Amino acid sequence: MQPHTSAIFTFFAIISFLLHPLMSNPASAQEKSPESFQMLSETETEEDTEDEEFDDGFEDEFENAEEEIIDPLSGYNSVMTEFNDGFYVYVLDPVARGYRWIMPDPARRGVKNFFHNLLFPIRFVNNALQLKPKNSGEEFLRFIINSTVGIFGIWDPAKEWFGLEAHEEDFGQTLGYYGVGGGFHIVLPFLGPSNLRDMFSLYPDMQMDPVYYVENRPYNFPRKEGEYLGLSRQTIQQTNLLLLKTVNRESLRIGQYENLKKDAIELYPFLRDVYEQNRAKLIEE
Repeated sequence: MQPHTSAIFTFFAIISFLLHPLMSNPASAQEKSPESFQMLSETETEEDTEDEEFDDGFEDEFENAEEEIIDPLSGYNSVMTEFNDGFYVYVLDPVARGYRWIMPDPARRGVKNFFHNLLFPIRFVNNALQLKPKNSGEEFLRFIINSTVGIFGIWDPAKEWFGLEAHEEDFGQTLGYYGVGGGFHIVLPFLGPSNLRDMFSLYPDMQMDPVYYVENRPYNFPRKEGEYLGLSRQTIQQTNLLLLKTVNRESLRIGQYENLKKDAIELYPFLRDVYEQNRAKLIEE
């Protein structure tokens, strides 16, 4: 081999050796190029910008949600929340656990279905008022099927056989549907979180509850001979039905309230925000 040929061969061998890593992995070469570093830097900058915009948007949304809750009664609401919490922990929960121990699960679910079926007028009327004819029609079919085949609503064949789901609506949601704001937040004794709109909506919903149309005749209990208590049959029956409905409902969801509040730093603001956000979501649906 001639000297100049050997030198050329050696030169190309060195060049090939140096270029081999780049030729075998072009992507690596591109990653190491100045343009790639610039593109990568721009991409990272864009991602950082997007993250910052997302964080800012989330914070703004959170702040707006906080600002939307009107709470001039925060002192009263906080005290009433503690009262309701104590009532649940020391009265309602123990009674519900005892009731669950006595009543088998199928019976308790039958009681729940019975009361849910009775509230058909509330769901039917409010779906109609919100211009949801399909939902109203399905509620009507559910009531007919469950009241007959389901034996007064104790069983729910409308859902199990025909796939007809309940469409939960109340008058508070109807007002919200037409743009009525919630007003200031208020915690009601025993009933829990509410707001001005939902509190006044309880009355029209009660007027559509069949429980409030039980027979109204004097129910006189003698305290002493010749003395009577002016209690009405309606009041006593309504109270008994309300207690049965409440205790039965709580017996089917024991532990849910504890799981809900276990991560709360402050109980009242937490329950207030959960309520308001949930109501807003229901109205939007």
